[in-house]
Amino acid sequence: MTSSDTHAHEPLPGGPLVIQTQGYTPRLWAGRDAIFFTNVQSMFFGNEAQMETLRHDFTHAESYGARLVPVMGLLYRGERNAVVLESRPDPSLCSYFSNDLGLRLPDLHVLSHREYEDLGQALERGEALPSPELMTKLIAHDAPLLDGFVTDAILERIARRLGRRTLSTSEGSRRGNNKFLLHQHLESEKLPVFDTEIVAHPGEVGGALETLARCGYPRAVIKAQIGASGVGLMKLATSETGVLVPDSFFHEGPAMVQGWLETGRDGIACIHSPSVQMFLDDEAVYLYDLTEQILSHESVHEGNESPPPYLDALPGLAEELFHQAGIAGRWLHAQGYRGTASVDFLVAVLDEPGAFRAHVCEINARLTGATYPSMLARHFLPRGAWLMRNLLMKRPVPGSVVLQLLAKSGDLFHPGMERGVVPLNFNLSEPGLVEKGQFLCIGPVLQDCEELLRRTEQHLPIDWDYIQE
Repeated sequence: MTSSDTHAHEPLPGGPLVIQTQGYTPRLWAGRDAIFFTNVQSMFFGNEAQMETLRHDFTHAESYGARLVPVMGLLYRGERNAVVLESRPDPSLCSYFSNDLGLRLPDLHVLSHREYEDLGQALERGEALPSPELMTKLIAHDAPLLDGFVTDAILERIARRLGRRTLSTSEGSRRGNNKFLLHQHLESEKLPVFDTEIVAHPGEVGGALETLARCGYPRAVIKAQIGASGVGLMKLATSETGVLVPDSFFHEGPAMVQGWLETGRDGIACIHSPSVQMFLDDEAVYLYDLTEQILSHESVHEGNESPPPYLDALPGLAEELFHQAGIAGRWLHAQGYRGTASVDFLVAVLDEPGAFRAHVCEINARLTGATYPSMLARHFLPRGAWLMRNLLMKRPVPGSVVLQLLAKSGDLFHPGMERGVVPLNFNLSEPGLVEKGQFLCIGPVLQDCEELLRRTEQHLPIDWDYIQE
């Protein structure tokens, strides 16, 4: 990295520096080792109804944590890390990461989410531990830090038992993922915000929809304070005043009902969904990548690409996104959160050429669906382009077969190649077959990545389908 690749802004009094390293990942946790619990199903901080919705909507949700395996050594750059997964990863994929890509893999352990919860209850009550063998192994591990997708009360109890510290506080992790608190901060900073009605309980939703209808919105979205992957978000017509909103939307307190931006209204020609990738350490907020989210009709994440293909047509947009992300990142830092995160936006492109409005939607204070592809793409091909899609197999096959077919077509990425496909993770069925997965295409420019994705579909004798994360 040269000095021209790093842009630092003056910190606020008592606040962190905001440093832009676009196209390169910062050094992240240099010289540090960690034990990481992939507690994906803890993202709702005790909201059981939301967790059940996640399990229902996303098959094999427990296997998403394995996405951390290839990037753990890039995130924590010490000598020896450990990852506690909710299910075992595909062994052929782990071999590819280690032997072909030369990545330093962590020690792997398995603890189901139910076992994770049981362990937390036993620690709280002072009872005999349900996973004594795992705890013995972790106590013997040298890593001084504990981390997870979120830092919840269970992770803090485990840290105390192991005599380690967590990178974030549970309060910082929970507040950092809170959309309502972020909305209040954005308002106080005079940044653009969506037209918003605050509702304290389900009975107030109808009145909020009527208010937004009078403002000219045909559609609105209801947001719980904490949600992820479309859970805790409901889009509906403002005419649906009798809609029933689940009580789970109010688990953290009041929910937000916001006017939905759409083409053809208020001079909006089209809508984009960029996201700024961040890393927060004790002194600074690093902004290291700008991506475009690929979303379903229901606004659920299906993939990412970088750089966004429309930047040249919108001069000043990248600068505005990084400016707003820096403000949001400082707020996140003040909550006590440390680690990787993303700031998601909606950008309304206006009928006037080059004109736009950018709104922060939310912060995801965790490793997100864009963290893994961004870190790997920037590691192997700095300043290049990348495209990641979630793909569903209509006929499950062994992971080794997927790798062999990609290798046969010449598209399986190896270090030194200018372009190629990196399978990030396989979501496995009960017999251990690949049902869906996350695939990263990297190349000098985005057109190369799009061509790689087309080639993947053509050369693999498997029926593919795009799917939400």
